[in-house]
Amino acid sequence: MKRNKTTLIGLALASVMALSGCSAVTTAVKKRNLEVQTQMSETVWLDPVGADKRTVFVQVRNTTDKPIDIMDALSTKLSNKGYRVVQDPDAAHYWVQTNILKLDKMDLREAQGFLSSGYGAGISGAALGALTTGAFTSHNNTLAAGGLIGATVGLVADAMVEDVNYAMITDVQIVEKTDQQVQTTEQANIKSGSSSSTQTTLTTLDNKKRFQTRILSNANQVNLEFEEAKPALVDGLTTSISGVF
Repeated sequence: MKRNKTTLIGLALASVMALSGCSAVTTAVKKRNLEVQTQMSETVWLDPVGADKRTVFVQVRNTTDKPIDIMDALSTKLSNKGYRVVQDPDAAHYWVQTNILKLDKMDLREAQGFLSSGYGAGISGAALGALTTGAFTSHNNTLAAGGLIGATVGLVADAMVEDVNYAMITDVQIVEKTDQQVQTTEQANIKSGSSSSTQTTLTTLDNKKRFQTRILSNANQVNLEFEEAKPALVDGLTTSISGVF
């Protein structure tokens, strides 16, 4: 009788250990290949122009703490589409102004939320993931101990297999010169502490049409490192921007 009891406990322990590692194995298999997705919050439509107006001035900003530069890749893709990248903004028919606002490991739902907020929206916020805990009771202390060992094995396996998603949030403004006058109104709300704010409205009249959008680039793979994700993120972002032209 005692031998049968020991056998049952052993089987239960082995089952718990096997199941606890199942999540890590599934993640390793499903996320073994690098997946890259790039989305734009708003569609930008530019009017077709002749060859003499296919000139672009590119301005790139990176306000994150990650070393990443899209200037060369973006200039190359614009050139491949028949546009000439110039250094003088006054000599360009188009301006492409970009600011990489956030680049970090990020929950997919949080990243999608930043995209949905659109151009110019704030970037503060925490990941939406939540850690849940559970408890169970058993009349057999040995079986409970076996479950704890199995859970520990699962935690070790999960620690070795991480589903990593790097998300890059970029605001993009494209300016197109026109022969007609365009009135532009900009509003800014500057906070002064937590109880007051100052609103500023600026209205200008010039010959420039402005288009604004936000681009989300995701790179997702098991145990993904930033240096591995960087080329894919740059390629996705620059392909999206150059696709407007």
